[in-house]
Amino acid sequence: MSETGEQMRRNTVSIRVAAVGGGVISERMDRVAAEEPIEVRVAGPGQESVPLAVTMRTPGGDFELAVGFLFTEGLISGREEVARVSYCEDLPAEEHRYNVVTVRLNRPWDPGVAGRNFYVTSSCGICGKASLDEVESLCTAVVAGPTVPASVVSALPDRLREGQRVFDQTGGLHAAGLFDVDGNMLSLREDIGRHNAVDKVVGEALLAGQLPLSDRVLQVSGRLSLEVVQKAAVAGVPILSAVSAPSSLAVEAGERFGLTVIGFVRDGRFNIYSHPGRIAA
Repeated sequence: MSETGEQMRRNTVSIRVAAVGGGVISERMDRVAAEEPIEVRVAGPGQESVPLAVTMRTPGGDFELAVGFLFTEGLISGREEVARVSYCEDLPAEEHRYNVVTVRLNRPWDPGVAGRNFYVTSSCGICGKASLDEVESLCTAVVAGPTVPASVVSALPDRLREGQRVFDQTGGLHAAGLFDVDGNMLSLREDIGRHNAVDKVVGEALLAGQLPLSDRVLQVSGRLSLEVVQKAAVAGVPILSAVSAPSSLAVEAGERFGLTVIGFVRDGRFNIYSHPGRIAA
């Protein structure tokens, strides 16, 4: 299931820019975060693969993104259902080969089980979910989980930022990092879409047989949307923390699903919006 080195190198692109400073315009080379579409296809034993979703993403962690998306959308229940993940081998254009991922399952796949057509942009919210009730059907109540010192939570954004290798080159990517209760980083994934970064982290854990993430803390850059809370809840994450603000639906979802939702983690301070009992002063 490993991805190729070629694919991992395409997460940044070199471009020529006109840099303005001190009243002078000069040309130089710069690096920007790559943004390309990826199509996720699914097939069961003996079935032809069928398209399920298209998302704009930063290349890298594509297999994790595909299975993480299937899991957090409630379309697969665990690692045991996944037989193989691969790039499409039969595309006529070589440049599109790494933009199509096929997930082959150990069971028959019913294309109608998705219930809707997915089109996900790199910055979208819940993408067609009608209500919290529909999202809640994908989630079980999150377990009590650990108690984490406030000092650990306060340190997470800096530790996340220190691990953002591609952000250092481009300044243009979101990140999701998985931490233990002592604040040690266990996984970090970057993407132009914050929800894609979360799916990559969840997909990595799924392929490694580490779900549910009931003793972990998930730290994300940027804001918290309903979709990010949903994905954390499906993965069993008890504590979800963000550098910026949560939305009203994100807070409501955290309350309903049993997550501790934390926002505005900056300068040694933060706000706890739901289930504060997991944080020790």
